[in-house]
This record gives sequence, C-alpha cells and structure tokens, in this order.
Amino acid sequence: MAHLTWIKNPLAILAENAEGGIVVEDQEIVELVPAGGSPAASSDDQITIFDASYHVVLPGLINVHHHFYQTLTRACPVAINKPLFPWLKSLYPLWAELDGEMMGQASTLALAESMLSGCTTASDHHYLFPKALPDAIDIQVKQANMLGVRVHLTRGSMSLGVDQGGLPPQSTVQDEDTILDDSERLINLYHDPNPGSMVQIALAPCSPFSVSTELMKSSALLARKYGVRLHTHLAETHDETEFCLSMFGRRPVDYLEDVGWLADDVWLAHGIHFNDEEIVRLGKAGVGIAHCPSSNMILSSGIARTLELEKAGSPVGLGVDGSASNDGSNMIQEVRQALLLQRLRYDASEITHQSAYRWATEGSARCLGRDDIGKLKVGNQADLALFKLDEPRFSGSGDPLAALVLCGAHQVDALMIAGDWRVRDGEIPDLDMAELMHHHHRLGLKLQASSV
Repeated sequence: MAHLTWIKNPLAILAENAEGGIVVEDQEIVELVPAGGSPAASSDDQITIFDASYHVVLPGLINVHHHFYQTLTRACPVAINKPLFPWLKSLYPLWAELDGEMMGQASTLALAESMLSGCTTASDHHYLFPKALPDAIDIQVKQANMLGVRVHLTRGSMSLGVDQGGLPPQSTVQDEDTILDDSERLINLYHDPNPGSMVQIALAPCSPFSVSTELMKSSALLARKYGVRLHTHLAETHDETEFCLSMFGRRPVDYLEDVGWLADDVWLAHGIHFNDEEIVRLGKAGVGIAHCPSSNMILSSGIARTLELEKAGSPVGLGVDGSASNDGSNMIQEVRQALLLQRLRYDASEITHQSAYRWATEGSARCLGRDDIGKLKVGNQADLALFKLDEPRFSGSGDPLAALVLCGAHQVDALMIAGDWRVRDGEIPDLDMAELMHHHHRLGLKLQASSV
C-alpha cells in the first residue's frame, strides 16, 4: 500500500498536462494529473489531498550562486556605492574576522530566507577560511540538514594574496596543500552523487585574481578524479579582464582553457564580459553560466548575454549571489529581476516570464549537472514551490504564472523538498525565525564594527 500526496487542482502550474495537479510518493513525483482527472491510484493506496486551488505551483527554484556568509554584511557602510574591486577590498578585512558561530547563523538565515522565497536547492560558494573558521563547509552541511533543504556546497579557495599580486589580504588565503587536502576530505565525507541526493560538493577556486594557476589546474584534476563539478567567478567586470591580461597575458576565457576548465563539468558565476568568439567556445564546451542580475546591477558590472550563451549551447541558470552585493537572498524576486534586466538587452518578445522561469529551474539544474530536479515530471524529485496571489500587488492580475513575476511575488505559502513540507502557511516548521534574526543581526553588527 502506497501513501500518496495529491497536490490537487492548482490555480496554475508550470508543467504541461498537469492542470489537475501532481501526485507525490515518498520523495518523487509519480503522476501528473490532467485537467478534470484524478490520480490513477489503486483502492489500497492512501491519498492525502492538498487543495491547491488558490496556489500557483512551480518547480522548486534552484539558486546556483550564493555566498551565505555575506548576509552578515548587508548594506555595509564601508562598501556601499562601490564597484567590484573596491567593494571587495573594503569587505575582505571584515570577512577575515568570521568564526564558526557567525558562519552557522549566516548559513541558517540565508537558507531560510531562500526557502521562504521558493528555493529548494541552493548552491553556495564559500572561499574564506580564516584561522577561526577551518570547518565552514561542515557547518553549512549541518545547517542544511537541519532545515531539510537540498544543497550544492562548493569548497572555495583563495591562495593568491596581496603579497603574490592577488586581491585578498594574506590573512584570508590558505596554502594549496591545505586547500586540496580539505577538498578531498569534504568530497569523501559529504558528496552524494546519486539521484535525489541532498548534499553534493563541488570545488571552487574563488577567481583568477585570488588563486594561482597551479591551484586551478590541481582543483580540476582532483574534481575529475572524484567526479564532482567545478565552479568559479569569471568575466564579471572589465577590471577582471585587465587583471588577467596583466597577470597571465590572457583574457579570462583563454585562461580558463589553459587551466583545463573549458568543459561541461564547469559552471561560472556572472559571465558578463565575453566576446562573440568566446561565447561560441563556451557553448561548444557546454560551460554553464550563473546569471546574477541584482548583484550585477548593484555593482554596476554589466548585463550577461543570456540568449546568445544559450543559443551557443551553454546552460544558463540563476543565482542571487552574495547578500553583500544583492543585499537579499530571495529567489522569486531574482526571477523578476532577471526578466527586467534582460529586457534592457533584448526585446520584450524574446524575454518572457517563461524565459526567467527556465533560468531559475531547468537551466539551473543543468548548471549543477542534475536531471532529477528543475522540472515537474514523473520520476523527478518532489521539489515544489506554491505561491498564493492573495496580496494587493496581485489584485486584478489575469495570468497567474505571469503575475508571480510581473507583479513581484515575494514569499511562498508552501514549499515541498524531496516530498516533505518544509514550509507551511509561510513558515518553516520548528524554526524560531525571530530568535534567528536577533542572533544573526547581533553578529552582523559585531562583524561590521570590526571595520571602525
């Protein structure tokens, strides 16, 4: 006898032939119900019905680039109104003071904020390991498990400090043997390559201006030894291009190819400043791009060429980026931001709400190398985001799926991850949000005070 959950008769759903809803068993989708239909269950099956007649149902949104720790330095006075390099130089000394307590609170708040916005899978890029924080990824795994959210955690790294011509202060960099040894430890301890996995590990040297060429190559060799993916920042600003030309005598994509990263097990954060020839090469190799519209706007970095990248063959996903550059971790708002920003580059007829949904679901899943999430279909994980249109901003709206994006949805009513309800009635069960925010905010002010 199976126990099934029928998400019944949604107001709207981002799936074909599923107007009657979705049937879930354990952690998988087992049936899409057509309009007017009922589940094809046997008489022995137990069915729990969730009335979704007031809900718009989406695949769980997938965030492919974030920095959880940065929730502690939102709207930070020393970094406001600066482009990327000066912004980083202002914040690195603060971030060098991170400790385990801060990391735990920042990760919990970032994940909770993301879940409440419809995110069921979050990828974090953590590259700071000061002496007081050697176990940052272990802390993130613990907090993700507590919340029941799916994560792709990337073991980032910085080895090229100011003394070696890099951007970060020496107190934030590690030697390369330490980085590689810890990367291998984390893969062996936490990485689950199986369908439906809740935790996967990737390797993520921070950027061309903060790691050595040798570390880029060694990280690629280690990742391929264990079959994990690779991630880094690339082509975010013109300053980065100038750095690569000065440091390596190569443009960022040429450098990427030199170190063995021009491959389909790689996804890049930002990917803004590519020329036509580089887009062709990236697409041919199948390199993924994490588009981060809010961060790119706040830091005045530029606009990614999403449609050309997709046409060339690159998966394009969506990331909120760090909460010190986005100043938020809200995925459904990022979907809207992607729509609006991309309409400054392309015609409105080319960038639709469906385009933005594609980046936040199927495109993001492809960036992470997964085919078991990102789409509501039989056999996929039961990761669902359910929104109501019961706020003033939605009054008078016609198309419910378009309304979520165009009218600016902010928070889910319910969220299912791997078949479990992780948000109900707009709240995360067993999480004292007020206490979390109080503790987190106190630590954020303490960290920011270290710059005074």
